[in-house]
Amino acid sequence: MQEEETARGDELLPKVLSDRYGVDLASAELVPIGTETINRLITLSDSRRIFVKQYRTSADLQQAKAAWAISEFCRTAHIPTPRIWSNRDGELLTRVDNTAWVVTDEMPGRLSTEPMTAPRARNIGLLLGRMHFALATYPPPARIRQTRWRTAPLDTALAATEPVLALAAEQHNPRLSQLRGELAQRRDDLRTHVPRLRSALPDQLVSQAGHADFTRTNLLAEKDVITAVLDFRGETCLAAWELGRAAFDPRTVANSPSWRQRATRLVGAYLVENPRLPYADVRACARVTLLYLLFSLYGATTAEYGLPAPAETDLRRYWAERQVTIRRLLDELDDIEAALAAIRPGRWDRP
Repeated sequence: MQEEETARGDELLPKVLSDRYGVDLASAELVPIGTETINRLITLSDSRRIFVKQYRTSADLQQAKAAWAISEFCRTAHIPTPRIWSNRDGELLTRVDNTAWVVTDEMPGRLSTEPMTAPRARNIGLLLGRMHFALATYPPPARIRQTRWRTAPLDTALAATEPVLALAAEQHNPRLSQLRGELAQRRDDLRTHVPRLRSALPDQLVSQAGHADFTRTNLLAEKDVITAVLDFRGETCLAAWELGRAAFDPRTVANSPSWRQRATRLVGAYLVENPRLPYADVRACARVTLLYLLFSLYGATTAEYGLPAPAETDLRRYWAERQVTIRRLLDELDDIEAALAAIRPGRWDRP
């Protein structure tokens, strides 16, 4: 099905660009990222380069339009999001012969594959704080990011590990024995830690419009400067959850001896741009991240996503890094929360 959709897109692409955008295709390169879209980097006949997303037939197009509206709103608040092209009818999303398309400027930079440096942590924190400050006035999207980690019965989370293991066996996963041990550890962690972790959460956490997937794979960078924020989901989510996911990035936590300093630097920079976030939410962001990771089984198996080989390898690595992140947050949560509670705007540029 995916191959058929890609072939259909290859066939329609010149017509879409010419008829609906008034530009002519010179060449197209598939970019193997994304699950709801087929992505192409396009060179036009006048040598300009653009980025084109073809939505899969399974995609929620109303949600896609809502997400692009939030992306455009954030661009006006000086967040480096890609400028979306309007078609000849003034629409952001183009439909042609049962296909749907979005065209944007190409953005500079590359996806980061390494842990955060201190300057990059600062830059990410400033951007996320600015984005949250701007989106605090944006009407909350109808789609709400799930919070199973906060409300789901523990038995439901424990039971979810069984079909994952069954799927791995069905796929003849070469890591089956290791995965069995990892999921046994996850069930033990859920039983042992979730009740106490939940009991110390604030009763109220700030909920607002957010990116809802503000992670390393949706940020482009040049050296230590973030040059593009991509692929908004455009959901209502908890600010502490989005802040914690950025601060405790598993690539950094699992691979950098300075991960705690990077996290506090990012959070401090965030507060410079968004001092409105209550300190209860700031202090809770590590705990929220830990609970979220405990309830997430994403990456335990990979074959069902139909990813290109490099992306599948990266997802396996992501799963392994999340296991390390869970252990380190569990071991050091008290000290981390004390450090978060001590941060004040103006004290964010610590080493």
